Amino acid sequence: MPDTASEIARLRAALAVSEARAEAAESELAQARAVVSTSEAMIKHLKLEITKLRREQYGHSSERRARLIDQMELQLEELEAAATEDELAAETAAQSTPVAGFQRRRPARKPFPEHLPRERVVIEAPSSCACCGSDRIVKMGEDVTETLEVIPRRWKVIQTVREKFTCRHCETINQPPAPFHATPRGWAGPNLLATILFEKFGQHQPLNRQAERYAREGVELSLSTLADQVGACAAALAPIHALIRDHVLRAERLHGDDTTVPLLAKGGTKTARLWTYVRDDRPFAGGAPPAALFYFSKDREMAHPNRHLAGWQGLLQADAYGGYNDLYCGDRDPGPVSSALCWSHARRKFFELADIKEKARKRKPDHDISPVALEAVKRIDAIFDIEREINGLDAGSRLEVRHHRSRPLVDDLHEWMQAERDTMSKHNPVAKAITYMVKKDRWEAFTRFLEDGRICLTNNAAERALRGIALGRKSWLFAGSERGGDRAAFMYSLIVTAKMNDIDPQAWLADVLARLPEVTASQVPDLLPWNWRPASSEDRRAA
Repeated sequence: MPDTASEIARLRAALAVSEARAEAAESELAQARAVVSTSEAMIKHLKLEITKLRREQYGHSSERRARLIDQMELQLEELEAAATEDELAAETAAQSTPVAGFQRRRPARKPFPEHLPRERVVIEAPSSCACCGSDRIVKMGEDVTETLEVIPRRWKVIQTVREKFTCRHCETINQPPAPFHATPRGWAGPNLLATILFEKFGQHQPLNRQAERYAREGVELSLSTLADQVGACAAALAPIHALIRDHVLRAERLHGDDTTVPLLAKGGTKTARLWTYVRDDRPFAGGAPPAALFYFSKDREMAHPNRHLAGWQGLLQADAYGGYNDLYCGDRDPGPVSSALCWSHARRKFFELADIKEKARKRKPDHDISPVALEAVKRIDAIFDIEREINGLDAGSRLEVRHHRSRPLVDDLHEWMQAERDTMSKHNPVAKAITYMVKKDRWEAFTRFLEDGRICLTNNAAERALRGIALGRKSWLFAGSERGGDRAAFMYSLIVTAKMNDIDPQAWLADVLARLPEVTASQVPDLLPWNWRPASSEDRRAA
């Protein structure tokens, strides 16, 4: 019997040791997971920073890099969340075992902006010493912990009071005149109007979603009421839009492009178009401010570019869409438009055939990767490298560099592509990509940048202007009518132009809507984004 008791005791001791080892192993595993998660998050963070720095240094070389940054930021978000979960799990495991706790190394947080108001919350001081109980305690300093907090949007009603007076001598009643408002009846202030406009057209939040959010905040505004204000604001902002349109169409060089927009129709939707024409002289150090002009159409017929650019003559940078061909005719009134085609469009066709990572993702064999397409991408990228170096220089300097460095590369590329195409079937995808460039009329348009320092190698300026619309299509689903599409193009012209001039569109719209009723026609140009200056507090008090 004693032997049995001792055996049980021994087994219990062995079990306790095993359980302790298991707990220690679980704790160490949690520590290892936390370390791995944190390391992955740090690696992804560093890769993202490197990619962003390269993009800042070399410019917007392609839309692929922009999509890569978006994807990396999403991955970093998930890795950071996973690292935090694993860190908390490691801390919990460390509390029950003697394993050394894991402490995650986080990057230093930037201080909160100085312009934010500070609310001081002081924890009640003790009345006596926690050690000896004496009440002879004196403050010797303090530690401050700052926590960022957000206050929900506050609504208020502004009452404009106009007092009436009567004259005891002549019995005349006097009263100050009613103030002018940006919209009829003036029930909505300029900040509210700017919020409605920017959320609908800048943040792609339809009015029905805005109405639902306002209702949750305690303010009932019907969809029809909000829509009424959008139409009234469009009418009020018409003089600003007219000046932007005139400014864009005075340019000697424009970027042109279009994108699809779903348009509500019977039984579903049909594909409409949103066109943009961008004036951006910054690449060749031009002095004119940048601006964008948008148009809407229910289809992609050739008549639309002809109507948009009627009376305009200059250089048009666009893709090889045939709808622009009438603009290039020699008998056009007031004269033919010169075409400059986009090298990004041409390179994209080769890149799709030489995208090794995409082929690997789709598990396609290596022989599906075209070496000719890969070589074409390398040769075109060499030309892009030169363009990044001269971006922002004056037209003469750009033309000189292109003459000495870019022209030999372009000539060699042309000879090489023609030689490669002669060895392929005309149905070969690579041959089609080459033909897209080397057709006689197109090659002249592709190489026009070698004769004019103002021309850009790409049409990225127009594509950037359309990027927000492409991202917002999933939010607003479709344009409700042709009038709605025209109104959207009207507002995009204002918002995108403000962004191009590094102006906050919502703040600009609010200030312009507040000032417009009081300004004269000669003062309207002062409200354009590139001339606009926010009203100071003294100006607002004087008004």
